[in-house]
Amino acid sequence: MNTAEMTAKIAAGKGFIAALDQSGGSTPKALTGYGVAEGSWSNDEEMYALIHEMRSRIITAPSFTGDKVIGAILFERTMDGTVAGTSAPAALIDRGIVPFIKVDKGLEAEANGVQLLKPIPGLDALLARSKALEVFGTKARSFINRANHEGIAAVVAQQFEIGAQVIAGGLMPILEPELNIKSPERAEAEVILRDELLKALDALTGDDTVMLKLSLPEQPGLYDPLVDHPRVLRVVALSGGYSRSEACAELAKNRGVIASFSRALLSDLRHQMSDAEFDAALSAAIDEIYAASVDKVAQPVAA
Repeated sequence: MNTAEMTAKIAAGKGFIAALDQSGGSTPKALTGYGVAEGSWSNDEEMYALIHEMRSRIITAPSFTGDKVIGAILFERTMDGTVAGTSAPAALIDRGIVPFIKVDKGLEAEANGVQLLKPIPGLDALLARSKALEVFGTKARSFINRANHEGIAAVVAQQFEIGAQVIAGGLMPILEPELNIKSPERAEAEVILRDELLKALDALTGDDTVMLKLSLPEQPGLYDPLVDHPRVLRVVALSGGYSRSEACAELAKNRGVIASFSRALLSDLRHQMSDAEFDAALSAAIDEIYAASVDKVAQPVAA
């Protein structure tokens, strides 16, 4: 796939984006969920080798193809590694899956009800290396916990600033201002976030476009204006603490939004499974998430 083909697939392809980008502090939890006991590694290199083995097993599984998985987000170490004798991005492309790379370095301490992104040193070099490996886009995650207008505006401004750097580097940015679905101010925060995103999108110039990765909204259809915005290539959703069945039920209520799940995709996979058992569990998860991404449930029209 060339860049134009990747763009078309992400813009209009039927399916969802797999998030295979656990890193740093989330890796031990991911491995434990996979059935690998925490004492199975003695240093970070061994830990990352184990998570790479898991990701390689997913990418090479018979059910993990571009028929239903249109994209996949990788961790930097995964991008730099090999899968089935080739680079991880090339392995995805060979299966008809568009590769993305997680570029953020974690979150700052909370202020004004949000957590901004930590600085990303060497981002331009990472973008150049990613582009050379035929990676299509990037992802960076910040976090919103409260309906603080100043804080949410700062999150959106930072996301678009980094997005501009990514676009200048020749890649497509996924902006991910995750919103805590357990926040007591969730509904109000979601409206503020939507409106701030719309203002930032309206301010884009030239032919710049971005993708958005958002928590599923409390009110179905709240993000319709973002789905319809000409500057948005695609809106994708994270599972954000929902179980897979819960996340899929909420996703199906939101037209034009597809999944970009991590834990909800991988939750039934275990290191101890045979290859056949592993692929059967992965296939079932893919089918469920695909259906929620493609087959939408009509919502009542507000009076």
